Amino acid sequence: MGKAKTLTAQELRRVQDYIASRAHAARNRAMLLLTHLAGMRVGEVAALTWGDVVNAEGRVKDEIRLNADQTKGGHPRIVFLSTKLLKELEAYVCTAKRREAHWAFFATQKEPKRGFTANTLAQYFLQLYKGAGIDGASSHSGRRSFATSLSSKGVGVRVLMRAMGHRNISTTIGYIDASDDMLRRAVALV
Repeated sequence: MGKAKTLTAQELRRVQDYIASRAHAARNRAMLLLTHLAGMRVGEVAALTWGDVVNAEGRVKDEIRLNADQTKGGHPRIVFLSTKLLKELEAYVCTAKRREAHWAFFATQKEPKRGFTANTLAQYFLQLYKGAGIDGASSHSGRRSFATSLSSKGVGVRVLMRAMGHRNISTTIGYIDASDDMLRRAVALV
């Protein structure tokens, strides 16, 4: 199986437009954007609890502290949230029923306490991308798009490695796509 598709800004907009026309739009948009704007793995998004994201006063925290049980590599990490992503999460929190700190941040109708599993969320993302007409996209597309976007803006690979939660720089490099536009800009620097 090949690498997940890296989405352009227009394709991401198309997925967001599709989500806006469906049930649970605020929740689904927040889940999607955690992968695209923070580079979170789908399993990390599924593992989020209310207390991970929202403080005791009911406000969205500006960083998410993932414990070892919530990450792929079993190493705790901090996910920093941009202003844009904070606003998206706040919009979702306004629509969601407030929950106990240990309950899933992204509740499902069937499992409001537990929410999505990593597998069910990965399958759900496939449905969202397919519904929006984006071929080749998967639950990993957000992470690849995040890495590629930051790299194209000049963010160094060591910073990117930490933002992705990787322990090895070669893993991070595998996430970065080189688009024709990126190549044109690079050649123009000569």
